Amino acid sequence: MIFVTGGTGLIGSFLLHALRARGLAVRALHRGSVPSGAAPGVEWLAGNLLDTELLRSALTPDVTHVFHCAGLVSYAPQDEDALLAVNVQGTAALVDACLAHPGIRLAHVSSVAALGGPGAGQVVAAGSSQPMNEKATWDLGAAHPAYATSKYLGELEVWRGLAEGLSAIIVNPSVVLGPGDWHRSSTRLLRYAHQQHRFYTRGLVNFVDVRDVVAHLLALAFDYPEISGERYVLSAEAVPLADFFRQAAAAMQRRPPTVAVPDWAAELIWRLEHVRAVLTGARPLITKDTARAGRQPVVYDHAKVQSATGLGFRPLAETLAWCAAGLVENPAGSAPVIVP
Repeated sequence: MIFVTGGTGLIGSFLLHALRARGLAVRALHRGSVPSGAAPGVEWLAGNLLDTELLRSALTPDVTHVFHCAGLVSYAPQDEDALLAVNVQGTAALVDACLAHPGIRLAHVSSVAALGGPGAGQVVAAGSSQPMNEKATWDLGAAHPAYATSKYLGELEVWRGLAEGLSAIIVNPSVVLGPGDWHRSSTRLLRYAHQQHRFYTRGLVNFVDVRDVVAHLLALAFDYPEISGERYVLSAEAVPLADFFRQAAAAMQRRPPTVAVPDWAAELIWRLEHVRAVLTGARPLITKDTARAGRQPVVYDHAKVQSATGLGFRPLAETLAWCAAGLVENPAGSAPVIVP
């Protein structure tokens, strides 16, 4: 039996299909309703990560592997407490539940955000990029987005479990692309391109196909049981945001954004949005963190995971064509469209 958290999210939903395709028995935790396109034959368990008793009961003696895909992605100031609750306390509760059943192997889905940014004092020359890999150290003295902090602290809970004898690996995906709910998480980038907005911000976007995330997860969890206490960057490549939107719009036969927003304008906009959010209680359309995302030309290095699994990564053009086909079929984004 395999236990999966976040089974209705982008990574989790594709992971469930892959596990069932292998003929494995799967139990999945979910909140809300199960989407119509969910993998067949899954034993669904309604609840949340903060219900410690539910987690302990879910990990029956026949559970051999746990895939922790659940997590909250948000840069809105209103969600700071929720980020800590879900990404840190929820991970801690799951680690404790795994430790209560010796022999379980945990595959934890983190984020490249947990790697932090370029170290203090590092200067990136114009036109160059700063490579980052699994050896990056978290700068405790630097200012980090609340989301990044929550993912870093969540990883610390996994490292605590490892110190107590848990077998576990961590993966750190960049922006995960797939034909999921385009009102949520990274798929909103595709929605932005589809809506034919005029403006874009300068910077780089690192991406990875959700199918590659799942393939590496499965390989690390099942094919290399001797590997434990390691984390792996999952990122295909980095492209300028302008190129990303141009290719995404072309794949969906839409007009791409053509007007670059200068840094000073982005700084002004996020401040105005902050004031609007404070006065109205609405969520800001852009925050300080999203306005500044991608400005540091960081490229995430996937050499370690390729050396471990021998698996590659799909190019952007292939991923966008696949996403476009799924999203056109399912524009509301109510459930993933699984395309072999």
